[in-house]
This record gives sequence, structure tokens and C-alpha cells, in this order.
Amino acid sequence: MIFDRQTLLSDAQAITATGPSTNVINLGPIKQGLTRDIGKGEPIPFLMQVVESFNNLTSLAVTIQTDDNEAFPSPKAVITTTLNLVDLKAGKIIPPSHIPRGTDELYLRLLYTVTGTAPTTGKITAGFTAGVPSHG
Repeated sequence: MIFDRQTLLSDAQAITATGPSTNVINLGPIKQGLTRDIGKGEPIPFLMQVVESFNNLTSLAVTIQTDDNEAFPSPKAVITTTLNLVDLKAGKIIPPSHIPRGTDELYLRLLYTVTGTAPTTGKITAGFTAGVPSHG
């Protein structure tokens, strides 16, 4: 998969507890009077993939969040996908495959929410990409 380093939120990020993606993306300024929603129009390919199988936890929720402040004091959840441990194997692609509507603030990140025992293994790579494979 071809990722753009500047739009990579997690690069084989180890998920051992609930927390945000390593990186935050600044979606850039917009002209006064205009609104932003990068989920509208032509789909923007986005890939979240398990690159190391998880252990221990019961489930993992991955939420795409936006905020107008880089520190995310009042994040808005755009979409959440929850997977059970049995599905968190290396190679698993986590939906969505495109940035959804409602991604309309200046900053973008992921929030990983662990349910159950903290995992000691499990990594995710996520970000904008040139395209998303149709298998997984």
C-alpha cells in the first residue's frame, strides 16, 4: 500500500491502552465564508490495517475524530468501528475505506479505545493512501 507520510496517523503504532493516534493531520485553512467537509465529493481513500495481531483485549474501537484545536479539547466523533479480538489479526483492514462525511474541522486524528485487558501485542497503520485493496 502506498501511504503519504504527511497524512499518516499511525505508523505500526503499538496499541497497549486507550489513546490517540501518534499523529494529527492539519487539514489546512479554508477561505472565510466557506465550509469544510472532506468526506463530501470524490471519495478520499483511507486505510486502517492491523499490522501485528492483538492479544488479551476483548475489543478495540477505532474512532475518526475532528476538532478545531490541535490538542483535541472537544473532539467530534465522525465514525467508530469496533472489532472483537478474533478479528484483530495481522492483515485485517478496518472500515471505513474512505473518509466519511462529517469530517469538517481543521484537525483529524484517530482514537483507539481498548475494552478488556490491555494488549501486549497489536499494531495498526492508518492514513490516507493512493487506494484501498478490495480484499481483507
